Amino acid sequence: MVQLMLNGLGGDHRHRRPGVPSPYASGDQHGIQCYHVNTRLSKRLEDIGEFHGAKLLRLLVFCFEAIWCRFRYGVENFYYIPAPGKKSALYRDWMVLCLCRPFFKRLILHWHAAGLGKWLETSVQIRSRSLTYYFAKRADLSIVLSRYNIADAEKLLPERIRVVSNGIPDPCPDFRQKLLPRRLARFAAREKLFNRRQLEAADLHDTGGAPQVVKILFLAHCMEDKGLFDALRAVALANRTLDEQQSPIRLKLIVAGMFVRTEEREQFDRMVSEPELRHAVEYLGFVFGESKRRAFVEADCFCFPTYYYAESFGLVLVEAMAFGLPIVTTRWRSLPELFPADYPGLVTIRSPAKIAAAILNLLPQETGEGFRQMFLARFTLDAHLAKLAEAVVAVEQPTPGLSPASTTTSR
Repeated sequence: MVQLMLNGLGGDHRHRRPGVPSPYASGDQHGIQCYHVNTRLSKRLEDIGEFHGAKLLRLLVFCFEAIWCRFRYGVENFYYIPAPGKKSALYRDWMVLCLCRPFFKRLILHWHAAGLGKWLETSVQIRSRSLTYYFAKRADLSIVLSRYNIADAEKLLPERIRVVSNGIPDPCPDFRQKLLPRRLARFAAREKLFNRRQLEAADLHDTGGAPQVVKILFLAHCMEDKGLFDALRAVALANRTLDEQQSPIRLKLIVAGMFVRTEEREQFDRMVSEPELRHAVEYLGFVFGESKRRAFVEADCFCFPTYYYAESFGLVLVEAMAFGLPIVTTRWRSLPELFPADYPGLVTIRSPAKIAAAILNLLPQETGEGFRQMFLARFTLDAHLAKLAEAVVAVEQPTPGLSPASTTTSR
């Protein structure tokens, strides 16, 4: 998301020659100049928040680079993404804010992870909590991804809080011409099968073949708290129900993603070797580019039963919406805000039986076309950049009378 933001706001001005227009499509239309210091310290998910000596040295270099930009280019606003609830990540934030904040006129915090506020109140000593407040309190602007995440920002008493949902470039611009006919054809065939009616040759047109095999896509890091094992159990339960009903339909779980922990890969291998799942699971491994697009196109439903501790927005759900997929996910943190009120695909966490029931309930009722419209209306990259730029520009305007401000992100 930071890369998308940087490109959408015209790119890194340190690499721009004076008078040369932006190489990115959105150009400089938002009136914001970015001077980017890439402070990426972790190469893998399991490294996030973990301490290594080399990280400390890199972090010092990054801080001095940011301070150099302050004086070399006259940058006045310091934009920073706070850590999730991990101690070593919190120490990183202390160091960055201690070294850099005094040199800048304004601080903008963009909360990509969730749960820090509650974690500070319940899981650390009062000294750690006090130091966090000391270094990060009263930011000029806190940007959050959803209303749920406002609580994290409010703990540090910012001058302003703005809600700006994430957005992505349209991954399926030919949806109506190419993908929608497939979605509708498979839905119509599936509806017949659920109602115990025979399919005719005409029913198979545009389905891509085998409409009786319903592909449920799980795409995320393959972790227990991302909901992988709940999805496996749910598919087994749903297929058992279909067996009892003597239905010709069978669910097949398509798992795409990288395993973070060896023990979880071993548990996955054990589970998929069991009779109920032996022919009901396909593991694609890590997918990107065309292989990722193909996984979304060929899927009939998206399942993401996460309860990951730092989950804040579920960007993969927005991708599923863009491809017009019915979605089953959890009532976890801000995820329900992405959906209409009382959406039947929302379930409680750690509930395979409810996941199975939600999938079986959605498949004969939801084509997914409405989700495509929701994506176009709320989660495009252009909409995200416009709201983000509006919030950032406003930070240089007079501070509102109330603090923290009402909700709605630098040179």
